[in-house]
Amino acid sequence: MSNQVTDTTGLGAIRSLDYVIVLCDDLEAMKQFYCSIFDFLIDDEQPGKLICFRVGTLFLCLRPRGRQYDGPTIPETSAAIQLSFRVPPADVDLAHETLKQRGVDIIEGSTNQDWPHRTLFFRDPENNVIEIFAEIHQRDTLSSPTGTHLLVQS
Repeated sequence: MSNQVTDTTGLGAIRSLDYVIVLCDDLEAMKQFYCSIFDFLIDDEQPGKLICFRVGTLFLCLRPRGRQYDGPTIPETSAAIQLSFRVPPADVDLAHETLKQRGVDIIEGSTNQDWPHRTLFFRDPENNVIEIFAEIHQRDTLSSPTGTHLLVQS
């Protein structure tokens, strides 16, 4: 299978991802989390139906679960999605401190991975995994990367 785009119509016309919609069981709790933890400003809100935040060039939207094709609520021990937000390298640690001050339960603190990323992981109220990451220089990762995303504790 070729990586080259040969058709520029229909599905071949896709050039960007513009919206990410997170399905929610408790829309108000999720709204409060994303507003208070990230300080995201609401760009569009249709009360009880949709809340959208602009994050860079993308809209991150929250929508209540309820359409017939949404499926059941994700079990409490599972994540439905992982959202990854890129920041400059020094801001991973700053974000970690801010999250601790705001009482957020950290899954994995600031860590240099064995691929060139420094990461931080936590969850939103509906157990979706949130990652704050920065691209780092290869010299800051394991000397012999495994390719299996092993942790390098800092």
